[in-house]
Amino acid sequence: MLRIKRVPTVVSNYQKEEGEEAARRGGGCGRNCLNKCCIQGAKLPLYAYKRVNKVETEKGVPGHENRKPPVAFLDSLLLGEWEDRMQRGLFRYDVTACETKVIPGEYGFIAQLNEGRHLKKRPTEFRVDKVLQPFDGNKFNFTKVGQEEVLFQFEASEDGEVQFFPNAPVDVENSPSVVAINVSPIEYGHVLLIPRILDCLPQRIDRDSFLLALYMAVEAGNPYFRLGYNSLGAFATINHLHFQAYYLAVPFPIEKAPTKKIITSNGGVKISELLNYPVRGLVFEGGNSMQDLSNTVSDACICLQDSNIAYNVLISDCGKRIFLLPQCYAEKQALGEVSPELLDTQVNPAVWEISGHMVLKRKKDYEEASDENAWRLLAEVSLSEERFQEVNALIFEVIAGGDKINGGVIENSHGEADVNTKSAEDVDAITKAPALLWCLGLKSA
Repeated sequence: MLRIKRVPTVVSNYQKEEGEEAARRGGGCGRNCLNKCCIQGAKLPLYAYKRVNKVETEKGVPGHENRKPPVAFLDSLLLGEWEDRMQRGLFRYDVTACETKVIPGEYGFIAQLNEGRHLKKRPTEFRVDKVLQPFDGNKFNFTKVGQEEVLFQFEASEDGEVQFFPNAPVDVENSPSVVAINVSPIEYGHVLLIPRILDCLPQRIDRDSFLLALYMAVEAGNPYFRLGYNSLGAFATINHLHFQAYYLAVPFPIEKAPTKKIITSNGGVKISELLNYPVRGLVFEGGNSMQDLSNTVSDACICLQDSNIAYNVLISDCGKRIFLLPQCYAEKQALGEVSPELLDTQVNPAVWEISGHMVLKRKKDYEEASDENAWRLLAEVSLSEERFQEVNALIFEVIAGGDKINGGVIENSHGEADVNTKSAEDVDAITKAPALLWCLGLKSA
């Protein structure tokens, strides 16, 4: 097993003693955090979403058409509250002041100069060769953030209709899911979705957490608001289950890439392979129900993490398209197989960079950003074709086994390739506004 020697994170005795002293006083730790020392009796806004069966149609989600929600989820609630926190000075820097441009080229890679994130970023705390690691409460986790950083609770509605409560008690016993700001934002509206925060789940996808993330994409209802996930070993730095999300009003390059259909699951999920893109990956779409789509992707993710394969996920198009991207950049970096030129950029290719939003930390790299440089970096992230097919075979074995149990039939794509090409129009300006083959071990004829 590949191991990387790192200086262990030091947890001071003072922090431990402070927590014990606060517990004895019964007054919390003094930080108004989300941990048990402060959360009792707390109240936070609660957005209760409606469970639906299908992510479909251009009009939106069935059941949502003729109903006006009590609050506009994206514009009024999420972005409105995010801007409130910006006005209150809770962010480490003003991300809206960062220079951003679209790089000329076929896909229009997006480059951002974010020097503030480089100077103030928390160091990675975990080894990069082990995707599944136990939660460690002594290390930083999201129960330690202040309640003022939380925008709202995000839960399923109990009566089947969308509801909003501006001042709802926190149900500690049932561990709420929350949306909080990222104090080192990459873009406008950058937030964290933290499923069942008080359960202190490690960074690993399960069926329930992934379905929650899909519901957030559905509620946002805007294709420019996307969610992403990084596994450990794929540049997640906090081992506490979370998704990221933000708003950027321009198509991502990965969304423009053509795809080739590989297979259709018995649940109606079409699984395709990315074509002519620097990172190999799979795209999931459709499904007889939202649950089918979610389960197919989450089962693929579980297969990868159980096999110790690092990966990233992009939830796109209001939850209708999901990209699953196994990667090996950190492994190559640990083995000394990444060129010094790329390492000098200090770019960590996580889900946003792989999707084509390049967050650059040096002005030199920003000024010299080019389509060629973006492809060169991302090519180092991708698995080789041979390894990619091996990984897909692992996933196919897992999902095909599930289909046999359920008595389903998987439709394989034969004959001419079913190729879907997305528009790759050049984008001149960015407007700021308030995913497996069940396998691919089988190749189509």
